[in-house]
Parts: sequence; structure tokens; C-alpha cells
Amino acid sequence: MALRNLYSFIVILLVSLNLNAQDVTLETIKAKDTMSIAKLAGYDLKQAALGVKHVFTRPLHWKKKDFATLGAITSGLLMLSTIDDEGSAFFVRQEPDVPNIFMEAGTRFGSPQVYFIANAGLYGFGLLTKNEKIRKASVLIISSSFTTGLIQSFSKTAFGRVRPGNGYKSTEFRFWSHEAAFHSFPSGHTVLSMTMTHAIAKQFKNPWSKVAIYTLGAVVPTSRLFIGAHWLTDVALGTIISIVVVDSVDKFFFKTKAYEYSKNKNRISWKLRFSGNKIGVVGTF
Repeated sequence: MALRNLYSFIVILLVSLNLNAQDVTLETIKAKDTMSIAKLAGYDLKQAALGVKHVFTRPLHWKKKDFATLGAITSGLLMLSTIDDEGSAFFVRQEPDVPNIFMEAGTRFGSPQVYFIANAGLYGFGLLTKNEKIRKASVLIISSSFTTGLIQSFSKTAFGRVRPGNGYKSTEFRFWSHEAAFHSFPSGHTVLSMTMTHAIAKQFKNPWSKVAIYTLGAVVPTSRLFIGAHWLTDVALGTIISIVVVDSVDKFFFKTKAYEYSKNKNRISWKLRFSGNKIGVVGTF
């Protein structure tokens, strides 16, 4: 109940804030060579807050295609859930043959401590050097991470889904449970990893660079399956949440011209695809 109240308060606060993206324009940032680091940090903080506000208020402006996308995602997750139990058992059986370095990397990179330290270092470097591209990437990560963090924390408690290996099937839910064994849906490690991965990949134009980044980012969610910490749908939803939120914030920054964006239109586009008895997320470069 406390978590729900906190979540509601934050959402209401973000919606009611009288923030105007035009108060600090891009033209002001153009003079970054004469702008103090403190003012740059203040600007970035405001943009991050605006990005979070945009995501939470966006459903108020959804159109028919947006609800259709939500329906497709829900249907896809329901289809994938039919193999959750078998899928989890399969991955756990493979765990003894997985290299320790793979599992260690998945555990460490997916931890909140390492995640935030890495991003703090990235933003600090961008701020001190007044590198707008690095600052933009870091602010995108910060605002997206805050948003996805709230969503996944709220969802874990709201759904109360059991984790694998607790003697229950994947269909066991205890809504509004505060037990750690019933905080599986979605995967928090996946949300953190894929949020940063997707945000960083957007900064590169080369398709092969993107493939390399996404491959590294996939280590965390895959390792969570191997150790039996999550079901397939936990990882799938965590990935979808990350992609949707990062894309939403990124488009908002682009639309408001908060930061300098390349005129190159070579941006990755994600779509949910169905084929026979298969479902997948397809990225088009």
C-alpha cells in the first residue's frame, strides 16, 4: 500500500509540475562554452524531469494505434506465458555449462550499484567536458531509468508473481505481495540493463555497433534465466518496458530540441511481430 501511494504521489507531482520546456531553450545551450557547469547541470535536471513527466502523461494522448500496440504486446506475452514453465526448466538445466564469466558479468552489470555508478561517471565526464552528446545520452539514461524503475517496482508488488524454483507454477500470483519470492514480474535486472543498452545504442549510427551493444546488453536478462530468477515473460516485459520508455523520452528530446540531434534518420525502429506459433521483437535499422 505504501509503494502504491508513493507511486501515485510521484505521478501526480510530475503531472502537476508547471515545467515549460521553452524556459531554457536550445539556443541557450548553444552558448555552453560560456555557460557554467552548474547551469548545465540545472538544465539537464529539468530535461530529465520533463522526460519522466512526458512518459507518464503520454497515455492521456494515446490514439487507436497505441491501444492496438498495447493489445498486441499483451497478447504476445500471454502466448509466451504458455511456455514459461518449460522454458525456465530448460534454461536452468543449461546453467552448469555456462561459463562463470558470463554469469558474473550478468550479475554485476545488472546490479543497481554498478549501473548507477557507471552512469554517474558517464554524466560526470560529459558535464565536466561540456560534451553535449555524452550529456544527452546520460540524461536519456537517467530519465528513462527513473521511469522504468518506478514502473517495474510498482508492477512487481502489484502483480505479486512467484519466482521460479519456489514450488509453484508460473501462473501463481499474490497481488500486492511484499514477499521477495513473489516479486518476479517484470525482471528488474533486465529493465536496468536494457534501458542503458537501448539508450547507448541510439547514439551510434553503425548497425554493427548497435548489434554489439545489444548483444552485450542481452547478457544480463539471459543470465537471469539461467539462474532461475525469472520466467521468460518477466524478461520479455522488462525488455519491452525499457524500449518503449527510452524511445518515448528520446522522441520527446528530439521534438523539443532539448539537445543537438544528428539529422541522420538512421534510427532503429522496433516492432512486435507474429509468425505462426512464433513471437518476437524486430529491430529495423
